[in-house]
Amino acid sequence: MGGFFGVASKKDCVLELFYGVDYHSHLGTRRGGMAAYGNGEFCRAIHNIENAPFRTKFDRDVDEMKGNLGIGCISDYEPQPLLIQSHHGSFAIVTVGKINNEEELLEKVAIIGRTHGISYEQMANILKLFFEE
Repeated sequence: MGGFFGVASKKDCVLELFYGVDYHSHLGTRRGGMAAYGNGEFCRAIHNIENAPFRTKFDRDVDEMKGNLGIGCISDYEPQPLLIQSHHGSFAIVTVGKINNEEELLEKVAIIGRTHGISYEQMANILKLFFEE
């Protein structure tokens, strides 16, 4: 199990993001991550939280990160958030859940890649990050 938290603010939101993600830290025991967007760029930090609490792992990151948009995640499997750069722009994504239709999604990725000029490998590599355990 895991949890995610997001913030959109007119001012810097990294501290709110930190406490929001920390609130979910009891839901997962392996990895935690945060990404913030501000001044046209992303800041991201991902740490292993198996042997230390979320707060102690991210103390320094909070001081260094800046942004008015943020997303964070506690996960039992994959390091998140992912930073994606595409022809649609740059964005950060997180996921929490179990995907039961992996093969069907990979087939759709192949069709989308052929019709939109995105290679199957690019899309499949992104999706496979979510399927690895």
